[in-house]
Amino acid sequence: MRKPWLRPLISLVAAALGVTVTGVTPASAAPTTPLRVMPLGDSITWGVGSSTGNGYRAPLWNKLATDGHPLDFVGTLRGGSMSDPDNQGHSGYKIHQIAALADPPLTRYRPNVVTLMIGTNDLNESYQVSTATARLKSLVNQITAAAPDATVLVASLVVSTSGSEEQYRAAYNQAIPRIVSDAQAAGKKVAYVDMSSLTTADLADTLHPNDSGYQKMADAFHRGIRTADSAGWLRNPAPAAARVESGTSGKCMDVNGAATTDGTAVQIWGCSGSVNQLWSAYTDGTLRSMGKCHDAAGGATANGTKVQLWACHGGANQVWQPYNGGYRNPASGRCLDVPGFSTADGTQLQLWDCHGGANQKWTTLTAG
Repeated sequence: MRKPWLRPLISLVAAALGVTVTGVTPASAAPTTPLRVMPLGDSITWGVGSSTGNGYRAPLWNKLATDGHPLDFVGTLRGGSMSDPDNQGHSGYKIHQIAALADPPLTRYRPNVVTLMIGTNDLNESYQVSTATARLKSLVNQITAAAPDATVLVASLVVSTSGSEEQYRAAYNQAIPRIVSDAQAAGKKVAYVDMSSLTTADLADTLHPNDSGYQKMADAFHRGIRTADSAGWLRNPAPAAARVESGTSGKCMDVNGAATTDGTAVQIWGCSGSVNQLWSAYTDGTLRSMGKCHDAAGGATANGTKVQLWACHGGANQVWQPYNGGYRNPASGRCLDVPGFSTADGTQLQLWDCHGGANQKWTTLTAG
């Protein structure tokens, strides 16, 4: 007997593959869900080949707006004539190059939807083709770690007239559903979006879609987002990340070495705007960086308890309430404190009796 909880997952995979499943309610949009969308990829994400430079982004934006979603497209780049041109599309980039730059914008903007198409340049340039799908899988895992609340829509590569790309494209595309199913099995909100509706008539050149091709891409991503929403995958976007500055030193709350290993020290360090100094305050009271939580070590409540990064688990030692210009852990009744009013880089934060001193004051600043 099919378990009821499987139905949203079956519906999601089926819709992305363009098939129907008997007994599953068709997808419908939930227009009250705000969407913070990061278009991520190479020149096709940027919109090369479209008459406006918008690529698929403008028609996708229009479809989502028509559904009624509050919308914000995000990214460090701006391109095209559309009113919301933010994106993360880097012309000429390969999978490893996107991986190298993805963490800071994902952590800063905290999208709840990522539309990903990448690999065209790897195949077209015959760049390490044998590892391309493994690198794509690693990138998908990286995205879900940096933005754990996001639904990641992984698109197959569109048709081309490049002999180099075409000799590899079918095998690459066939691997994507397996990557997606592995991610889903690990509890991640990752779905496959099939772009096989595009034909060579939808190309502006050997690699890039024309306006009709980008419209088809928008249609496919739109179906994926609607189905993810009906499956209950979409949630309100996480708070955008910001720097948090100490009142004593003007230095920033920092994750030591940008490591994500459980137990990594949370410390003060000269402000740099790097990903390990960007924090989001969640409605559940947690402070998060790089997908993990600000944590009082071992659940201890004593003065001097070290503060560290740890996987979010809902424990009371990961709750931090605004208090007198700083943060208080209600389980201990103690405040987030820079030991001894230190201004030295690498000073690990701790719990200490709340006293209102400058070393317990923290100012949230916009990231940049």
